[in-house]
Amino acid sequence: MMPYKPKVKAPHPEYVQKMQDTLREHNLNTVCEAAACPNRAECYKKKSATFMILGDICTRACTFCNVQTGKARQIDTHEPENLAAAITALDLKYVVITSVDRDDLKDYGAGHFAACVRAIKEKKPDIKIELLTPDFHFHKPSLDTIIQSNADKLAHNQETVRRLSRSVRPQSDYTRSLKVLEYYALHSNSRIKSSLMVGLGESEAELRETMQDLLDVGVRELTLGQYLQPTPKHQRVEKYYTPEFFAVMKQEAYSMGFDAVASGVLVRSSYYAEELGR
Repeated sequence: MMPYKPKVKAPHPEYVQKMQDTLREHNLNTVCEAAACPNRAECYKKKSATFMILGDICTRACTFCNVQTGKARQIDTHEPENLAAAITALDLKYVVITSVDRDDLKDYGAGHFAACVRAIKEKKPDIKIELLTPDFHFHKPSLDTIIQSNADKLAHNQETVRRLSRSVRPQSDYTRSLKVLEYYALHSNSRIKSSLMVGLGESEAELRETMQDLLDVGVRELTLGQYLQPTPKHQRVEKYYTPEFFAVMKQEAYSMGFDAVASGVLVRSSYYAEELGR
C-alpha cells in the first residue's frame, strides 16, 4: 500500500493577488508567502494574516524552513507605520506578527515587535494581535519588552521533539524554547501558544512527551501539523500521517489539558489563529 501523502489545496488567486499587491505597496513581508504556506488564501479570505517583520533574511538556518538565511539587512524603521497602514487598508481583524531571527541585534528585534504593536493599535484599537516570537536567546529584557507590548497572545514554536531538535534547529535549543514559553506564561496575562510539526522522524511517544513538556510550562494552545518539505535541499519528510492520526492527537491533547487545539495535515502555527482559543 502506498503511504498517505496530503494534497495541498490550490489557493484562490484573487485573495493572494490582493495581499501581494498590498505587501509590495507597503514594502512588507508575510510568512504566508515566504514559507509558501498552503493555507494562505484561506486565511486572507477570513481577514487574517501573518506578517514577517525585521526583513526576509534569517540569521539562523533551520533545516525545515523555506525562509532564506544569511546576513540580515538594516531594519526598515518605517515598517511599524507601513504595517499599520496595510492592515487598515486590508481591513484585517486578526494579525499574527512573527519575524526572522535577528541574532545580530542587541535586543534581537524585540523593540521592533513592540513598535509594530503600538502602531497597529493606534490605527485599529479593536484588532487582535498575536506575537509569534523567536527565542531571543532567552534574553529576559527582550522577553519583558514583548510582554509589555500588551499583545493579545504570545507564541513561540517548539517545532519538534527533544531528540530531533538539534538537527532540525541547529542554532536553537529545546530547553531554551521551553524556558521562553514558561517566562511568557509566568509574567504575562496573555494566552500562550506553541506549535509542533510531525513527519520528521519522531515517535508518537516522543510527541506526547513534548506535548506534556509544553503543558508543564504553561502552554495552553497547541497547533499540530504535517511537515512538508519545501525544496529537495530541505529536511526530508520521514513519514506522512493520515487525517485520522491528527483527529486522534487532537482529542489526546484536549484530554491532557490543552484549552485549544488545531490538529490537521495542513495546519500551521498560525492556522485559524483568529479562532483558536476564543
